[in-house]
Amino acid sequence: MITGLPVLAVAETCPAAPDHIAGIDALLAQTQAATSQADARVFSGQMWELWTDAPDARAQVLLDRGMRMREAWDLTGALVELNTLVEYCPAYAEGYNQRAFVNYLQQDFAAALRDLDIAIELSPNHVAALSGRALSLLGLQRLEEARDALNYALQLNPWLSERALLEPGGLLDPPGEDI
Repeated sequence: MITGLPVLAVAETCPAAPDHIAGIDALLAQTQAATSQADARVFSGQMWELWTDAPDARAQVLLDRGMRMREAWDLTGALVELNTLVEYCPAYAEGYNQRAFVNYLQQDFAAALRDLDIAIELSPNHVAALSGRALSLLGLQRLEEARDALNYALQLNPWLSERALLEPGGLLDPPGEDI
């Protein structure tokens, strides 16, 4: 059983997600050592290849269809596919991350946050879920939590585009004292 998560009935037909922890950790180290945005983008793309490597062919079809529907702004259809994926493979982090993205696009930040918390518990170094968590907290106007979440994500990947939110004038620019 996964601690801290709601009780999830693990589908017996869904195999365990591929173990890409070592690969993700290596890519994060390369990203942290990158000297340019372009180099970091290559490593980020390789992380996405690992995160979106579903447990089996059925899960891959559900994930791919859900992502295609989301990209086409068929958010209702995307949720149907991703709900099915999460029900079929409740221990696969990317199902929750992608469903969170759809909920975020619908401005249902609370639903997005619930899914992101599960995705992060399943895959603690999932930088996209961590940055998505910061954006969802921002959407909920929980600014200090959003700042903390984004700072943590930036420790793992300092090249995230969301870093602009913390810059002077950004939506998460820490409050300071006026001179």
